[in-house]
Amino acid sequence: MARRRKGEALSGWICLDKPLDLTSTQAVGRVRRALGAQKAGHAGTLDPLATGILPIALGEATKTVPFLMDAAKTYRFTIEWGRATAGFDREGAVTATSDVRPTRAAVEAALPAFVGEIQQVPPAFSAVKVDGERAYDLAREGVEVELEPRPVTIYGVEVVGQPDADHVDLELRCGKGAYVRALVRDLAEALGACAHVSALRRTAVGSLTEARAIPLEKLEELCHSGARLEALLPVETALDDIPALALTTEDAFRLTQGRSIVLLPRQAEALKAKLTPGSRTVTAFEGERIVALCEMRAGRLNPVRVFQLT
Repeated sequence: MARRRKGEALSGWICLDKPLDLTSTQAVGRVRRALGAQKAGHAGTLDPLATGILPIALGEATKTVPFLMDAAKTYRFTIEWGRATAGFDREGAVTATSDVRPTRAAVEAALPAFVGEIQQVPPAFSAVKVDGERAYDLAREGVEVELEPRPVTIYGVEVVGQPDADHVDLELRCGKGAYVRALVRDLAEALGACAHVSALRRTAVGSLTEARAIPLEKLEELCHSGARLEALLPVETALDDIPALALTTEDAFRLTQGRSIVLLPRQAEALKAKLTPGSRTVTAFEGERIVALCEMRAGRLNPVRVFQLT
């Protein structure tokens, strides 16, 4: 007999404002315990030294995690000039120093080279796997690893402030897999300087912004007062950019049974017009309840992920 999971079969998203000095895994654990949920996971790691948006999926929402993993992300961060560190953050061991303090104009002139689809080598202290092990685990053990460059997309990066000669504030909007610390490493090298990230905050993941975020302590207070559902966002929160189809009760039942449904010609044409290039993914709803993630092919919807929601 399979062991029954502890907790309630709660489904939805929490847009968590992660505090400083907490790993993403620790944050997920505290959210799951506060809500009394059976199952939870996150969509995109945040370093312990970073704050901001950490999307946490509960229950059936975990089936939609890849969509937020692939979503655009926005960061605000501060570069401190003068010291390079092993992890390019403020707690790493100092590896080099320099008296060079790039001006705001020099930084702005260098940034266009880092916009678009670029090749980026992840920092040694990263979650990239090397022969089945995390790069940061190997780095902490003193093992030198040579990580390969990989393509990442930078939609835009700009200077938003310069509090003093030792610091500059930037905002970055990027795609999946881009590292702020790697960008700072490469920018400093291009400017002939030494630098590290002294502050980092993620301000958006897809449609999840600071306006929708809840601090961990506030979430725990809501849970203690019996108002936990106030913070829970729908399962389909991660699917904002995917076209949706309203189903009849009969078609909804077919999809939940793993069977495909035939689309009317007008339905197929309307969905095709909304699909992004190269995508065939459609969400199917019965009323306000999401039923399935489907793939549209040859005038049919084939269920790929079925949601067990009541």
